[in-house]
Amino acid sequence: MPLAGGARGLARGRIMRFAGAMRGRWIKREAGRRGAAGMAALLGLAALAGPAMARDALGVFGRWGAFRDAAQARCFAIAEPTDWQHPKRRWAPFAAIGFWPRASVRGQVNIRLSHELGEDAAATLRAGGQRFALGGAGADVWARDKRDDAAIVAALRAGGTMTVQGRSKAGQSFADHYDLRGAATAIDAAALGCARLR
Repeated sequence: MPLAGGARGLARGRIMRFAGAMRGRWIKREAGRRGAAGMAALLGLAALAGPAMARDALGVFGRWGAFRDAAQARCFAIAEPTDWQHPKRRWAPFAAIGFWPRASVRGQVNIRLSHELGEDAAATLRAGGQRFALGGAGADVWARDKRDDAAIVAALRAGGTMTVQGRSKAGQSFADHYDLRGAATAIDAAALGCARLR
C-alpha cells in the first residue's frame, strides 16, 4: 500500500538518492555479459541520459519505490537496507530491479553493497528460503545470469526479508538487510511503467 502525505515525501526523497546510480551499474554489468561487441550499443543508451534527466516517481510502496527515466526508457524498483545508518561514505547501498525495454532487459537484479568486497570475496543473497551467489566486484554485484534474475525476483515476491552478505576488504563479514514489504508492488509498477516504452 502506498505511503501517504509527508511519509511518502520522506520515503521518496531517501529512495531518490539511490536512483541516479543505476545507469552506470547497469552498463558495467551488461558490458561484462555482452562482451566488447555490445559495448557500443550500451554506450549509445548511456548517452541518452544526462545529469538533468527527469525521473518520474511511479510510487512508494512499503520500503520500496518505483521510478521511470523516460529519456532512457528504463524503470526500476529500488530500496535501501533497513539497518543502514548513513555514515559518511562515498556511496549508499541499495537493491534495485531494473527494466530496460530497448535492451530487452527485464527484472535485472543490481545490488550496491554497504562495503567493498575483498579481492577474492563473493557476495550471497538470501530471500524466500533460497540462497543465490552474486557476481561482480567492489561494492557492485548482480545476479549471475537471467535465470538467477528471475529466481531472485520470484523470491522477493514471496515477501519477508532479504539479506546480502559478504566479506569486506578489511576481512570482516557484513550483511545488508532489506524489508521486502512493497517489493512485489514496486517491481510490478516498474514493469508496467516501461511496458509501452520501446
